Amino acid sequence: QVQLVESGGGLVQAGDSLRLSCAASGRTFSNYAMAWFRQAPGKEREFVAAISWSGGGGDTYYVDSVKGRFRISRDNAKNTVSLQMNSLKPEDTAVYCCAGRPFESAQSMSVKRPDYWGQGTQVTVSS
Repeated sequence: QVQLVESGGGLVQAGDSLRLSCAASGRTFSNYAMAWFRQAPGKEREFVAAISWSGGGGDTYYVDSVKGRFRISRDNAKNTVSLQMNSLKPEDTAVYCCAGRPFESAQSMSVKRPDYWGQGTQVTVSS
């Protein structure tokens, strides 16, 4: 089992920045590709960003709507994955969840269902 706990959500204004963190425990974190998903009210869950497992070169992959604004990173020593979100827009408002799946590339995380999920953290961007 892998336990994932997100933090860092909140209420911000359009154009502001926010940094989400996800702390992992339970298995060898470096073996897991990690991703962020989000779900806005009344909408389906959406892939946001991913980073490959450590043996995969650390490649990253983003949904087009956040490219150039969001950056995913991982710290294997601290068992954390982060999402730096800049130039936030009201349409970024959602519950953000981190998720993991072992031995995957970043791009594959956009199409394969992760094995483990966190509970999520709310991000609200006001206009």
